Amino acid sequence: MIDIHCHILPGIDDGAADEQVSLAMARQAVAEGITQIVATPHHRNRHWDNPKPSIINMVKTLNQLFEQNQIGLTVLPGQEPRIFGEMADPDSEAELVTVNDNKKYILVEFPTHHVPRYAQQLFFDLQVKGITPVIVHPERNQEIFEHPEILYNFITDGALSQVTASSLIGKEGKKVKKRTLQFIENNLSQFVASDAHNVTARPFHMQEAFIELKKQFGRELPHTFRENAELLINGELVNREEPVEIKEKKFFGIF
Repeated sequence: MIDIHCHILPGIDDGAADEQVSLAMARQAVAEGITQIVATPHHRNRHWDNPKPSIINMVKTLNQLFEQNQIGLTVLPGQEPRIFGEMADPDSEAELVTVNDNKKYILVEFPTHHVPRYAQQLFFDLQVKGITPVIVHPERNQEIFEHPEILYNFITDGALSQVTASSLIGKEGKKVKKRTLQFIENNLSQFVASDAHNVTARPFHMQEAFIELKKQFGRELPHTFRENAELLINGELVNREEPVEIKEKKFFGIF
């Protein structure tokens, strides 16, 4: 299993506090059947800035640490940048890390409470450059949660999205779980990832998430999501079905 979103690099954001936590996370990941993890530290988010050169170096160091401790887990370079208007500019290439540095996919985080109006144009500009944006945890964005047609429009225009394992299994509440399941059922999300930050408050939950996927949607979808994670890190075309707009009378917000 591949986890495409995890804060396992030590001491650089609100994820692993130090190398000991990174080691504990690695052991927990292996116990869940994870063999590869994309390290996705926050970037341009509040006081966290983690540009490409430092991430590449830290990933190399962490892989050496896991090897020394005989932990069968490979860390791949990645990043969780908070959306900003210049992401598609040539000047930003030196600081941004695509998934596994493959120049094909990039994770994008929206602010918690809204979606910037420039996002649609930015996503178009990224795709013109050959980079597909992957919206992380859309179920945790207030505006998308209350107006899922926003996500539908992004996916229709070629973006992808990744829901969080904890949301899928109900750790964020019943309403978030319901919305997460709707995103998957309506082909608005193509990945499940842990967004793990530690082994206590925000662990992996990936095994539980894939059990829930199978329970809700049958055997085929968990297989597709696992395959999608592999296709993503390899920079290949991801399996995706035609998105379907969520129709409902009223969905009361939780924010």
